[in-house]
Amino acid sequence: MTDLVDRLAIEVPSWAFGNSGTRFKVFGSPGTPRTVQEKIADAAMVHRMTGLAPVVALHIPWDRVEDYGALRSYARDLGVELGTINSNTFQDDDYKFGSLTHLDPKVRRKAIDHHLACIEIMNQTGSRDLKIWLADGTNYPGQGDIRGRQDRLADSLATIYAQIGPQQRLVLEYKLFEPAMYMTDVPDWGTAYAQVSTLGERAVVCLDTGHHAPGTNIEFIVAQLLRLGKLGSFDFNSRFYADDDLIVGAADPFQLFRILVEVIRGGGLAADSGLALMLDQCHNIEAKIPGQIRSVLNVQEMLARAALLDIESLTAAQESGDVLTANGVFMDAFYTDVRPRLARWRAERGLPEDPMAAYAASGYQARIEAERVGGTQSSWGA
Repeated sequence: MTDLVDRLAIEVPSWAFGNSGTRFKVFGSPGTPRTVQEKIADAAMVHRMTGLAPVVALHIPWDRVEDYGALRSYARDLGVELGTINSNTFQDDDYKFGSLTHLDPKVRRKAIDHHLACIEIMNQTGSRDLKIWLADGTNYPGQGDIRGRQDRLADSLATIYAQIGPQQRLVLEYKLFEPAMYMTDVPDWGTAYAQVSTLGERAVVCLDTGHHAPGTNIEFIVAQLLRLGKLGSFDFNSRFYADDDLIVGAADPFQLFRILVEVIRGGGLAADSGLALMLDQCHNIEAKIPGQIRSVLNVQEMLARAALLDIESLTAAQESGDVLTANGVFMDAFYTDVRPRLARWRAERGLPEDPMAAYAASGYQARIEAERVGGTQSSWGA
Protein backbone atom coordinates (compact mmCIF):
# COMPACT_ATOMS: atom_id res chain seq x y z
CA MET A 1 0.00 0.00 0.00
CA THR A 2 2.70 2.48 1.01
CA ASP A 3 4.49 2.43 -2.35
CA LEU A 4 1.33 3.32 -4.24
CA VAL A 5 0.33 6.02 -1.76
CA ASP A 6 3.84 7.48 -2.01
CA ARG A 7 3.37 7.86 -5.78
CA LEU A 8 0.06 9.67 -5.50
CA ALA A 9 0.11 13.27 -6.73
CA ILE A 10 -3.09 15.18 -7.41
CA GLU A 11 -3.32 18.32 -9.51
CA VAL A 12 -5.63 20.95 -8.04
CA PRO A 13 -7.45 23.47 -10.24
CA SER A 14 -6.89 27.18 -9.72
CA TRP A 15 -10.57 27.90 -10.36
CA ALA A 16 -11.69 25.77 -7.40
CA PHE A 17 -10.37 28.47 -5.06
CA GLY A 18 -12.48 31.21 -6.63
CA ASN A 19 -16.21 31.70 -6.31
CA SER A 20 -17.98 29.09 -8.39
CA GLY A 21 -21.23 27.19 -8.41
CA THR A 22 -24.46 26.57 -10.22
CA ARG A 23 -25.82 28.39 -13.24
CA PHE A 24 -28.32 30.13 -10.96
CA LYS A 25 -26.23 31.72 -8.23
CA VAL A 26 -22.59 31.92 -7.22
CA PHE A 27 -22.12 32.75 -3.55
CA GLY A 28 -19.10 34.78 -2.52
CA SER A 29 -17.15 34.19 0.67
CA PRO A 30 -14.50 36.06 2.67
CA GLY A 31 -10.89 35.35 1.79
CA THR A 32 -11.59 34.38 -1.81
CA PRO A 33 -8.55 35.01 -4.05
CA ARG A 34 -8.49 38.12 -6.19
CA THR A 35 -5.50 37.12 -8.31
CA VAL A 36 -3.98 33.97 -9.73
CA GLN A 37 -1.12 34.39 -7.24
CA GLU A 38 -3.58 34.16 -4.37
CA LYS A 39 -5.15 31.07 -5.95
CA ILE A 40 -1.72 29.45 -6.12
CA ALA A 41 -1.03 30.38 -2.49
CA ASP A 42 -4.24 28.61 -1.46
CA ALA A 43 -3.34 25.58 -3.56
CA ALA A 44 0.06 25.48 -1.89
CA MET A 45 -1.70 25.41 1.48
CA VAL A 46 -3.57 22.27 0.40
CA HIS A 47 -0.24 20.66 -0.43
CA ARG A 48 1.28 21.81 2.86
CA MET A 49 -1.52 20.15 4.80
CA THR A 50 -1.67 16.90 2.82
CA GLY A 51 1.53 16.33 0.85
CA LEU A 52 -0.71 15.23 -2.02
CA ALA A 53 -1.19 18.29 -4.24
CA PRO A 54 2.14 19.44 -5.72
CA VAL A 55 0.72 20.81 -8.98
CA VAL A 56 -1.74 23.59 -9.85
CA ALA A 57 -3.69 23.67 -13.12
CA LEU A 58 -4.39 27.01 -14.79
CA HIS A 59 -7.33 28.17 -16.90
CA ILE A 60 -6.78 30.67 -19.70
CA PRO A 61 -7.85 33.47 -19.90
CA TRP A 62 -9.04 33.31 -16.27
CA ASP A 63 -5.43 33.05 -15.04
CA ARG A 64 -3.76 35.28 -17.61
CA VAL A 65 -0.69 37.23 -16.47
CA GLU A 66 2.00 39.25 -18.21
CA ASP A 67 4.93 37.08 -17.11
CA TYR A 68 4.34 33.32 -16.88
CA GLY A 69 7.97 32.66 -16.08
CA ALA A 70 7.61 34.84 -12.99
CA LEU A 71 4.37 33.03 -12.11
CA ARG A 72 6.19 29.70 -12.35
CA SER A 73 8.90 30.99 -10.02
CA TYR A 74 6.27 32.28 -7.60
CA ALA A 75 4.61 28.85 -7.50
CA ARG A 76 7.93 27.08 -6.96
CA ASP A 77 8.77 29.38 -4.08
CA LEU A 78 5.55 28.12 -2.45
CA GLY A 79 6.45 24.48 -3.10
CA VAL A 80 4.21 23.72 -6.08
CA GLU A 81 4.49 23.55 -9.86
CA LEU A 82 2.23 24.84 -12.61
CA GLY A 83 0.50 22.04 -14.48
CA THR A 84 -2.21 21.58 -17.09
CA ILE A 85 -3.22 24.59 -19.16
CA ASN A 86 -6.99 24.53 -19.73
CA SER A 87 -8.33 26.41 -22.73
CA ASN A 88 -11.59 28.34 -22.90
CA THR A 89 -13.74 28.48 -26.03
CA PHE A 90 -17.12 28.61 -24.34
CA GLN A 91 -17.60 32.20 -23.15
CA ASP A 92 -17.11 34.49 -26.14
CA ASP A 93 -20.15 35.56 -28.12
CA ASP A 94 -18.42 34.30 -31.29
CA TYR A 95 -18.76 30.75 -29.94
CA LYS A 96 -22.55 30.78 -29.73
CA PHE A 97 -22.76 28.13 -32.46
CA GLY A 98 -19.47 26.41 -31.80
CA SER A 99 -15.75 27.05 -31.71
CA LEU A 100 -13.50 24.38 -33.24
CA THR A 101 -16.55 22.99 -35.08
CA HIS A 102 -18.04 26.34 -36.20
CA LEU A 103 -19.14 26.70 -39.82
CA ASP A 104 -17.38 30.07 -40.11
CA PRO A 105 -13.65 29.54 -40.76
CA LYS A 106 -12.89 32.86 -39.05
CA VAL A 107 -14.45 31.67 -35.80
CA ARG A 108 -12.64 28.34 -36.06
CA ARG A 109 -9.39 30.21 -36.64
CA LYS A 110 -10.01 32.34 -33.56
CA ALA A 111 -10.53 29.20 -31.47
CA ILE A 112 -7.42 27.56 -32.93
CA ASP A 113 -5.34 30.68 -32.28
CA HIS A 114 -6.47 30.67 -28.65
CA HIS A 115 -5.10 27.15 -28.29
CA LEU A 116 -1.84 28.14 -29.95
CA ALA A 117 -1.55 30.96 -27.42
CA CYS A 118 -2.11 28.37 -24.68
CA ILE A 119 0.75 26.29 -26.10
CA GLU A 120 3.01 29.33 -25.87
CA ILE A 121 1.99 29.72 -22.23
CA MET A 122 2.87 26.05 -21.72
CA ASN A 123 6.31 26.75 -23.11
CA GLN A 124 6.79 29.42 -20.45
CA THR A 125 5.28 27.53 -17.51
CA GLY A 126 6.86 24.19 -18.33
CA SER A 127 3.42 22.58 -18.53
CA ARG A 128 3.05 19.25 -20.27
CA ASP A 129 -0.69 19.14 -21.03
CA LEU A 130 -3.08 21.30 -23.03
CA LYS A 131 -6.57 20.25 -22.04
CA ILE A 132 -9.46 20.99 -24.37
CA TRP A 133 -13.09 20.84 -23.32
CA LEU A 134 -15.66 22.03 -25.85
CA ALA A 135 -19.17 23.32 -25.31
CA ASP A 136 -19.73 22.80 -29.05
CA GLY A 137 -22.92 21.06 -30.09
CA THR A 138 -26.53 21.65 -31.08
CA ASN A 139 -29.86 21.94 -29.31
CA TYR A 140 -32.25 20.70 -32.01
CA PRO A 141 -32.39 17.95 -34.64
CA GLY A 142 -31.39 19.36 -38.00
CA GLN A 143 -29.67 22.39 -36.48
CA GLY A 144 -26.26 21.23 -37.64
CA ASP A 145 -24.58 18.64 -39.83
CA ILE A 146 -23.36 16.03 -37.32
CA ARG A 147 -20.76 14.53 -39.63
CA GLY A 148 -19.61 17.91 -40.90
CA ARG A 149 -19.02 19.09 -37.36
CA GLN A 150 -16.85 16.03 -36.67
CA ASP A 151 -14.84 16.72 -39.82
CA ARG A 152 -14.25 20.33 -38.84
CA LEU A 153 -13.30 19.28 -35.31
CA ALA A 154 -10.75 16.82 -36.67
CA ASP A 155 -9.21 19.51 -38.88
CA SER A 156 -9.05 22.03 -36.03
CA LEU A 157 -7.50 19.56 -33.60
CA ALA A 158 -4.92 18.53 -36.20
CA THR A 159 -3.88 22.16 -36.64
CA ILE A 160 -3.45 22.56 -32.88
CA TYR A 161 -1.69 19.21 -32.47
CA ALA A 162 0.86 20.16 -35.10
CA GLN A 163 2.13 22.88 -32.75
CA ILE A 164 2.37 20.68 -29.66
CA GLY A 165 5.97 20.29 -28.50
CA PRO A 166 7.75 16.93 -28.30
CA GLN A 167 7.30 16.80 -24.51
CA GLN A 168 3.74 18.11 -24.57
CA ARG A 169 0.33 16.48 -24.98
CA LEU A 170 -3.10 17.41 -26.28
CA VAL A 171 -5.75 16.11 -23.87
CA LEU A 172 -9.33 16.01 -25.16
CA GLU A 173 -12.12 15.95 -22.59
CA TYR A 174 -15.64 14.69 -23.28
CA LYS A 175 -18.99 15.59 -21.78
CA LEU A 176 -22.37 13.94 -22.27
CA PHE A 177 -24.37 17.16 -22.48
CA GLU A 178 -24.61 20.78 -21.37
CA PRO A 179 -24.72 23.39 -22.66
CA ALA A 180 -25.54 21.55 -25.91
CA MET A 181 -28.69 19.56 -25.18
CA TYR A 182 -29.43 17.59 -28.37
CA MET A 183 -25.98 16.66 -29.62
CA THR A 184 -22.59 17.43 -28.10
CA ASP A 185 -19.63 17.25 -30.47
CA VAL A 186 -17.47 15.30 -27.99
CA PRO A 187 -20.07 13.52 -25.83
CA ASP A 188 -18.33 10.29 -24.83
CA TRP A 189 -15.05 8.44 -24.51
CA GLY A 190 -15.48 6.74 -27.88
CA THR A 191 -15.71 10.04 -29.75
CA ALA A 192 -12.77 11.48 -27.83
CA TYR A 193 -10.76 8.32 -28.51
CA ALA A 194 -11.65 8.38 -32.21
CA GLN A 195 -10.53 12.00 -32.52
CA VAL A 196 -7.23 11.70 -30.62
CA SER A 197 -6.30 8.40 -32.26
CA THR A 198 -6.02 10.09 -35.64
CA LEU A 199 -3.70 12.78 -34.25
CA GLY A 200 -0.80 10.80 -32.82
CA GLU A 201 0.79 9.35 -29.71
CA ARG A 202 0.81 12.65 -27.82
CA ALA A 203 -2.97 13.06 -28.03
CA VAL A 204 -4.94 11.43 -25.21
CA VAL A 205 -8.33 11.48 -23.47
CA CYS A 206 -9.39 13.20 -20.24
CA LEU A 207 -12.05 11.39 -18.22
CA ASP A 208 -14.19 13.63 -16.01
CA THR A 209 -15.97 11.37 -13.54
CA GLY A 210 -19.09 13.60 -13.58
CA HIS A 211 -19.53 13.58 -17.36
CA HIS A 212 -21.52 10.38 -17.77
CA ALA A 213 -25.10 9.17 -17.86
CA PRO A 214 -26.45 7.71 -14.59
CA GLY A 215 -25.42 4.10 -14.20
CA THR A 216 -22.45 4.29 -16.56
CA ASN A 217 -19.70 1.85 -15.63
CA ILE A 218 -16.89 4.39 -15.44
CA GLU A 219 -14.28 1.89 -14.30
CA PHE A 220 -14.83 -0.04 -17.55
CA ILE A 221 -13.97 3.11 -19.50
CA VAL A 222 -10.88 3.59 -17.32
CA ALA A 223 -9.77 0.01 -17.98
CA GLN A 224 -10.36 0.30 -21.71
CA LEU A 225 -8.56 3.61 -22.19
CA LEU A 226 -5.60 2.44 -20.10
CA ARG A 227 -5.52 -0.77 -22.13
CA LEU A 228 -5.41 1.31 -25.31
CA GLY A 229 -2.77 3.67 -23.94
CA LYS A 230 -5.04 6.68 -24.37
CA LEU A 231 -6.11 7.70 -20.87
CA GLY A 232 -4.20 10.91 -20.27
CA SER A 233 -5.87 12.41 -17.22
CA PHE A 234 -8.76 12.42 -14.79
CA ASP A 235 -10.97 15.26 -13.66
CA PHE A 236 -12.15 13.93 -10.30
CA ASN A 237 -15.47 15.10 -8.90
CA SER A 238 -18.84 13.69 -7.83
CA ARG A 239 -22.33 14.01 -9.17
CA PHE A 240 -25.72 12.98 -7.88
CA TYR A 241 -27.69 13.87 -11.03
CA ALA A 242 -25.64 15.36 -13.85
CA ASP A 243 -22.39 17.34 -13.89
CA ASP A 244 -22.53 18.50 -10.28
CA ASP A 245 -18.77 19.12 -9.76
CA LEU A 246 -18.98 18.10 -6.11
CA ILE A 247 -16.20 16.82 -3.84
CA VAL A 248 -14.85 13.56 -5.25
CA GLY A 249 -16.12 10.53 -3.39
CA ALA A 250 -19.00 12.47 -1.83
CA ALA A 251 -21.74 10.77 -3.84
CA ASP A 252 -20.33 7.27 -4.29
CA PRO A 253 -17.09 6.34 -2.52
CA PHE A 254 -17.41 2.78 -3.82
CA GLN A 255 -17.32 4.06 -7.40
CA LEU A 256 -14.13 5.98 -6.66
CA PHE A 257 -12.64 2.80 -5.15
CA ARG A 258 -13.59 0.77 -8.24
CA ILE A 259 -12.05 3.38 -10.53
CA LEU A 260 -8.80 3.37 -8.58
CA VAL A 261 -8.66 -0.43 -8.65
CA GLU A 262 -8.56 -0.17 -12.44
CA VAL A 263 -6.02 2.65 -12.33
CA ILE A 264 -3.69 0.38 -10.36
CA ARG A 265 -4.52 -2.65 -12.51
CA GLY A 266 -3.78 -0.69 -15.69
CA GLY A 267 -0.47 0.72 -14.50
CA GLY A 268 -1.82 4.24 -14.13
CA LEU A 269 0.42 4.92 -11.13
CA ALA A 270 3.58 3.56 -12.71
CA ALA A 271 6.41 6.05 -12.99
CA ASP A 272 6.16 6.14 -16.79
CA SER A 273 2.37 6.09 -17.15
CA GLY A 274 1.91 9.82 -17.71
CA LEU A 275 -1.57 9.67 -16.17
CA ALA A 276 -2.49 12.94 -14.47
CA LEU A 277 -4.94 12.86 -11.58
CA MET A 278 -6.68 16.21 -11.29
CA LEU A 279 -9.64 17.64 -9.42
CA ASP A 280 -12.30 19.63 -11.24
CA GLN A 281 -14.77 20.92 -8.70
CA CYS A 282 -16.71 24.03 -7.76
CA HIS A 283 -17.26 24.95 -4.14
CA ASN A 284 -20.35 27.10 -3.92
CA ILE A 285 -21.50 26.75 -0.31
CA GLU A 286 -18.52 25.02 1.31
CA ALA A 287 -15.16 26.61 2.14
CA LYS A 288 -12.80 26.24 -0.77
CA ILE A 289 -9.47 25.23 0.74
CA PRO A 290 -10.98 22.63 3.12
CA GLY A 291 -13.06 21.39 0.19
CA GLN A 292 -9.91 20.68 -1.79
CA ILE A 293 -8.22 19.13 1.26
CA ARG A 294 -11.18 16.80 1.73
CA SER A 295 -11.10 15.88 -1.95
CA VAL A 296 -7.44 14.87 -2.08
CA LEU A 297 -7.83 12.94 1.17
CA ASN A 298 -10.79 11.05 -0.30
CA VAL A 299 -8.72 10.03 -3.32
CA GLN A 300 -5.85 8.95 -1.07
CA GLU A 301 -8.12 6.88 1.15
CA MET A 302 -9.77 5.03 -1.71
CA LEU A 303 -6.40 4.45 -3.37
CA ALA A 304 -5.09 2.96 -0.13
CA ARG A 305 -8.09 0.64 0.05
CA ALA A 306 -7.68 -0.35 -3.60
CA ALA A 307 -4.00 -1.12 -2.95
CA LEU A 308 -5.05 -3.66 -0.30
CA LEU A 309 -7.02 -5.75 -2.80
CA ASP A 310 -5.78 -9.36 -2.54
CA ILE A 311 -5.08 -9.93 -6.22
CA GLU A 312 -3.92 -13.51 -5.74
CA SER A 313 -7.12 -14.56 -3.96
CA LEU A 314 -9.24 -12.54 -6.34
CA THR A 315 -7.65 -14.13 -9.39
CA ALA A 316 -8.05 -17.62 -7.96
CA ALA A 317 -11.73 -17.04 -7.30
CA GLN A 318 -12.24 -15.55 -10.75
CA GLU A 319 -10.50 -18.43 -12.50
CA SER A 320 -12.48 -21.03 -10.57
CA GLY A 321 -15.78 -19.30 -11.26
CA ASP A 322 -16.38 -18.65 -7.57
CA VAL A 323 -18.56 -15.57 -7.93
CA LEU A 324 -19.28 -14.89 -4.26
CA THR A 325 -15.71 -15.35 -3.08
CA ALA A 326 -14.44 -13.02 -5.80
CA ASN A 327 -16.94 -10.37 -4.82
CA GLY A 328 -16.16 -10.92 -1.13
CA VAL A 329 -12.43 -10.37 -1.68
CA PHE A 330 -13.26 -7.17 -3.55
CA MET A 331 -15.58 -5.91 -0.82
CA ASP A 332 -13.15 -6.79 1.96
CA ALA A 333 -10.64 -4.32 0.52
CA PHE A 334 -13.28 -1.62 0.15
CA TYR A 335 -14.50 -1.96 3.73
CA THR A 336 -11.02 -1.83 5.27
CA ASP A 337 -10.56 1.29 7.40
CA VAL A 338 -7.20 2.70 6.28
CA ARG A 339 -7.50 6.04 8.04
CA PRO A 340 -5.24 5.13 11.02
CA ARG A 341 -2.55 3.90 8.60
CA LEU A 342 -2.77 7.08 6.57
CA ALA A 343 -2.52 9.20 9.72
CA ARG A 344 0.71 7.36 10.54
CA TRP A 345 1.89 7.80 6.95
CA ARG A 346 1.44 11.56 7.31
CA ALA A 347 3.11 11.72 10.72
CA GLU A 348 6.14 9.86 9.36
CA ARG A 349 6.50 12.56 6.70
CA GLY A 350 6.08 15.52 8.98
CA LEU A 351 2.54 16.22 7.81
CA PRO A 352 -0.48 16.84 10.04
CA GLU A 353 -2.13 13.57 11.05
CA ASP A 354 -5.52 15.26 10.62
CA PRO A 355 -5.18 17.80 7.78
CA MET A 356 -8.71 19.14 8.13
CA ALA A 357 -8.22 19.93 11.82
CA ALA A 358 -4.73 21.27 11.17
CA TYR A 359 -6.03 23.70 8.58
CA ALA A 360 -8.80 24.88 10.90
CA ALA A 361 -6.20 25.53 13.61
CA SER A 362 -3.61 27.09 11.29
CA GLY A 363 -5.05 30.60 11.28
CA TYR A 364 -4.63 30.75 7.51
CA GLN A 365 -8.33 31.25 6.81
CA ALA A 366 -8.61 34.13 9.28
CA ARG A 367 -5.49 35.72 7.83
CA ILE A 368 -6.64 35.65 4.21
CA GLU A 369 -10.09 36.92 5.21
CA ALA A 370 -8.41 39.89 6.89
CA GLU A 371 -5.90 40.50 4.09
CA ARG A 372 -8.06 39.99 1.01
CA VAL A 373 -10.26 43.03 1.39
CA GLY A 374 -10.91 45.16 -1.64
CA GLY A 375 -10.38 44.28 -5.27
CA THR A 376 -12.52 41.84 -7.19
CA GLN A 377 -12.89 38.27 -6.03
CA SER A 378 -12.05 35.60 -8.56
CA SER A 379 -15.08 33.73 -9.77
CA TRP A 380 -16.28 31.38 -12.45
CA GLY A 381 -15.34 33.08 -15.65
CA ALA A 382 -12.71 35.37 -14.17
